[in-house]
Amino acid sequence: MPDTDDASNRSATSRGGALPVIALIIALAALGLAGWAAFKPSARDAAPVFTDAQQAEAKATLCAAIDLVRKGVSLNTNLQPPGGDADVTGALAVAANARVALSGGGQYLLARIDPAVPQPLSDDAGAFANTLLDIGAASTAGALNTDADQAARLKEADSLNAKLVEGCA
Repeated sequence: MPDTDDASNRSATSRGGALPVIALIIALAALGLAGWAAFKPSARDAAPVFTDAQQAEAKATLCAAIDLVRKGVSLNTNLQPPGGDADVTGALAVAANARVALSGGGQYLLARIDPAVPQPLSDDAGAFANTLLDIGAASTAGALNTDADQAARLKEADSLNAKLVEGCA
């Protein structure tokens, strides 16, 4: 006569062996879904698409800002002290205005670079703005236009300025 306890033990063991396999399959499926969700491309990762009208408006706004900054920097970096070369206070005021024009102009320009601006122009405008900031900071620290590093920054600003004039034409 067969032992009924052995038969029920075998049945429980076979059921107990299936449960871990099912749990493993569910865990692997969950892991696969989590990996897919983490690495799938999403809409927020896609580059924004701008219409021609949006790009034209952003370019016009940036070019107006570039023109304004160029005028302000040119005006304030070419001022002469009102009392001539002997006017120390006037010379300090003129130098301070030049530094403000460079630093403020760089910040103003960076704030006007819209994502809709076409790439070459936005890159050049950002480089020009950062170069103005570098020139202004170096001037504040006492760098003269004849210092090699400052002269290189000034030359870079002139080169970028020419690119921007061409890009905004």
